Amino acid sequence: MLIIKMILSLLCGVALFMYGMALMGDGLKAAAGEKLESFLYKMTNTPIKGLLLGTAVTSVIQSSSATTVMVVGFVNSGMMKLFQAISIIIGANIGTSITGWILCLSYIDGSSGVTALLSSSTIAAIAAISGILFRMLSKHSSGKHLGSVLMGFAILMTGMQMMSAAVSPLRESAVFTEAVTMFTNPFLGIGLGIVMTAILQSASASIGILQALSVTGVLSFSAAFPIILGIGVGASCPVLISAIGANRNGQRSAIVYLLINTFGMLLFGIGFYAVDAAVHFPFLDVTANPVLIAFVNSVYRIATGILLFPFLSSIEKLVCFLIKDTPEDLEDQKDNADFELLDERFLTSPALALSQSNRVIVGMSRKVRKNVGRALNLIHEYSEKRFEKVQRKEELLDKYESKLGAYLTLLTKNDMSSQQTRQATAALRLIGDMERIGDYASRISHITKRMNNENVSFSNDAMHELNIMIEAEREIVNSTMQAFQENDLDTARKIKPFSAAISTLCEILQARHIGRLTRGECSIRQGAEFNELLNCFERISSHCVIISGMVRRAYDGNPDYHVHSLSARELTPEEYTRYYDDFLQRYDVIMNVERPISIEDEAVQ
Repeated sequence: MLIIKMILSLLCGVALFMYGMALMGDGLKAAAGEKLESFLYKMTNTPIKGLLLGTAVTSVIQSSSATTVMVVGFVNSGMMKLFQAISIIIGANIGTSITGWILCLSYIDGSSGVTALLSSSTIAAIAAISGILFRMLSKHSSGKHLGSVLMGFAILMTGMQMMSAAVSPLRESAVFTEAVTMFTNPFLGIGLGIVMTAILQSASASIGILQALSVTGVLSFSAAFPIILGIGVGASCPVLISAIGANRNGQRSAIVYLLINTFGMLLFGIGFYAVDAAVHFPFLDVTANPVLIAFVNSVYRIATGILLFPFLSSIEKLVCFLIKDTPEDLEDQKDNADFELLDERFLTSPALALSQSNRVIVGMSRKVRKNVGRALNLIHEYSEKRFEKVQRKEELLDKYESKLGAYLTLLTKNDMSSQQTRQATAALRLIGDMERIGDYASRISHITKRMNNENVSFSNDAMHELNIMIEAEREIVNSTMQAFQENDLDTARKIKPFSAAISTLCEILQARHIGRLTRGECSIRQGAEFNELLNCFERISSHCVIISGMVRRAYDGNPDYHVHSLSARELTPEEYTRYYDDFLQRYDVIMNVERPISIEDEAVQ
């Protein structure tokens, strides 16, 4: 019964400790807001900065696993390179050792006078009282977050006290003393450290338990050292779990954390015990205490970081060898190559920066065209693999918009001529419209997925009409992107009547589908999906008109991208009508289509 009570008290202490640590970290992250994450991936342009930043951030949030999981996310999203991540992870491995020193405060004790005021119970009480006052009385969120940090610290200290109190009777137990002696065997000690940390999902919690056990007075250095070596390896468990479903680089950054701690364990394990076999260290039987454990943990992690830091490139090559690229990964790398052109050093030369931006926008236009084609193919033949590829490429297009938008916004803050300012403004509008076309391609793919999952299909007549519209969409998107890429004025001028023809066809096909619904040839559900597809087609063609308008404006000597009049570069009413008729005849769905309103009366997008 006494053993059960002891175990429950120990587990309760562990629970309070881990909750307190999480509350502290969450409070600090909330107080920092998005600045913490932005610092993590912006301030890492050199390895030494990455090392120092990883150390500092982990010292603040009290979790190397949390820092590394953030890094895995950044690498997975492409915001950070794998090489940058390695130095941050090494720094995080060092920063987590600060927790052991904080935990040493919980073992400060005094019986009377001033020393009593420095006891762990007094410190915890002051932190708890201050924390709850901040939480209750502060009118600002920063004050409430500070209160959470203080409350978390108080709970952490209380948890440590509970753990220490729970295991203190073990100092009189011969069975416990004998069990601890077993872990002087390096293999058993390392194994215990790995398993314990993998279960607790926290290196800091494992170090805290080890410090609590050390107060019994029966834990020697020879037993504590191999457990510390194993704790680092076990801490990689939550990081590896976070990488499930990540891309190859995200998985590689998670493996880096495991490799760093494994290398450290092997280097210091083999080195330490090899030297000990030759000279027999006299301090192996020294009784471990919380300060000694914190000291050994810090020295081990700092030394590991110093030894591995010169080999960042080698570590990168090793993880790339262990996790090889698939053809899809190589394609993604090719896709992301455009972003290398957006070098911030070019911002001081607006002409060069605009030229680089235009090259990236051309790359974006190619990917828009391909993704629209993939989405349209899904209407004919759906597959989950092709659907997922459309979604991956849509995420890439979102990234293009984000990267280009940020770059061009920075550029507009520099001194530029009025023409360069207009070009930058036009480029911002252009990438927005291209991204919107990508959005509609993604929407088309989701419609096809929904129809496939619910076994919805169109009648032969409806499918025949959709096939005609699909080919029309391919042509208008291909022509628009060609006009932009090649600065082709003749092609750009034809996009507007082509879009008008598509709008007319959509109206006629909607009316025809209503007729099929009335006759009972199609269901309401089929009608809804049919109309939604037609809406996507029409919206894509509308954005094509806007993009073609920017190509036409580029031919004006002094273009103003905020003025909609393009009479000098527009078709005449006769030309407009001729091209409109030509498109309708080419996609011959109906006869005797009513003529559209003349070009002067049509709203220019």
